[in-house]
Formats: sequence, C-alpha cells, structure tokens
Amino acid sequence: MSTYRTSEIAAAIGIHPNTVRLYEELELIPKPERLPNGYRIFTEFHLEQFRLARLAFQIEILQNGLRKKIVEVVKTSAKGEFDAAIALVKEYSACLQEERCHAEEAIRITKEVLSGKAPENAHAFKRREASEYLGISMDTLRNWEMNGLITVKRKQNGYRVYTDEDIRRLKVIRSLRCANYSLSAILRMFKQLEKDPEANIKKALNIPRPDSEIISVCDELIASLSAAEYNAVKILRTLKHMKTKY
Repeated sequence: MSTYRTSEIAAAIGIHPNTVRLYEELELIPKPERLPNGYRIFTEFHLEQFRLARLAFQIEILQNGLRKKIVEVVKTSAKGEFDAAIALVKEYSACLQEERCHAEEAIRITKEVLSGKAPENAHAFKRREASEYLGISMDTLRNWEMNGLITVKRKQNGYRVYTDEDIRRLKVIRSLRCANYSLSAILRMFKQLEKDPEANIKKALNIPRPDSEIISVCDELIASLSAAEYNAVKILRTLKHMKTKY
C-alpha cells in the first residue's frame, strides 16, 4: 500500500499542510501513524477520506443542523464505520429534499403575497399547532413575534390564533431565514411592501448582492440544496467504494 508524508498528501489534495493537521485535529481523518522521527505517515485510506471530506464541505448548507449532519458523516467514515456513515448520508439527503420542498413552496407563496392573493382563513392554529405544522420551535415563533415580523390576533380568552394568512407569512419568513436573511431585513421588507406594494424589494431587503430579488433568494437556496443533493449522491457512492476497499 502506498504511503504519503504530510506535504505529499497536501499536494495530492490541493490544500495547505496546516489544513492536513487541522483535519486530523477535528477527527475528519483517521489518526495517522508516526515514524520514529515524528513524521506522520498517511495511507490510501487517508487520501480517499480527505477527498470525501472536501466533497462533503464543498457546499455550505447551514440551516436546521445540516452542516452538523454532514460533519458527522465524515467523522463516522474516518472511524471506518462505513455502514453507519452510509445511513447518515441517506438521512442527510432526505433532510436536503425536505428543505428544498420548503423553499419551493415559499417561492409560490411569496409570488401570491406579491400578487395580492389572500387565503380563505379556513384554519385557526394555536401556537403549538402552528409550530408543529411549520416544523419550527415555539421559541422561534415568539422571537419572530417579538421582533415584529408578525402580529397574531388573540381570542377573548387571550390565546393567540394563527390564521391561514399568518401561516403563509410565516412560511415566507422561514424560507428567508433559511437563506440567512436577518430578522431586521425581513421586517424592513414587509414594512416597505405594506407601504408600497410596488416597492423595490432589493432595497427593502438591503441584500449584499445587487442582482437578487425576494423570489431569487429562494431560487439561490434551491440551487445550493440541489448541489448538496448531487454531492450527497457522490458521497454515498464514495462511501460504498471505501467500504468495499477498506
């Protein structure tokens, strides 16, 4: 079996030698053996594990613990627990697909909001029901309310009631938050639209990229999630190969 020194593995992967040491410290690769002089010795397994890690971190998906999930995939593979890593990748892929569905739904909802279409308000959700329906915590709902993103009506008994219109607005907020927009930017956008439905969405959101619009926010999110899904397929293929080989 071929062996490599730190500088050789770094050159083969296209990274700095310090990054090789960092991956070892983070347990993203197996701990290499050392020669009597202290030099690290890496194997073909290390080389493939590095490539797997680089592939896994190529697309940064931060929301809903997805980054943590893919890190766990890499660490599990580094331990040689390939069956467990394969199961984790499948779980990760399912989460990516779910997030993509949310973003696609938000595009449709946002278009309806911008076109002035109103829901029938056939439902009335309590806070817990709304949080479970949306897949977000009650603390998150409270936070959005406290920051003025949504004002929820109350019944005579004091309980909050979320209408279909509220749920639709919350879905838009959820996807914009997934795209890493700040609460203040989203609030500014809603206020601007309330004053002027024809308002410039780019200025309202004050986003760093001048070519973006509110709908393209979700489009970009979908593109990232789709790229991550594609990478997950390649990661799964790599893990199956590594399981057979090592």
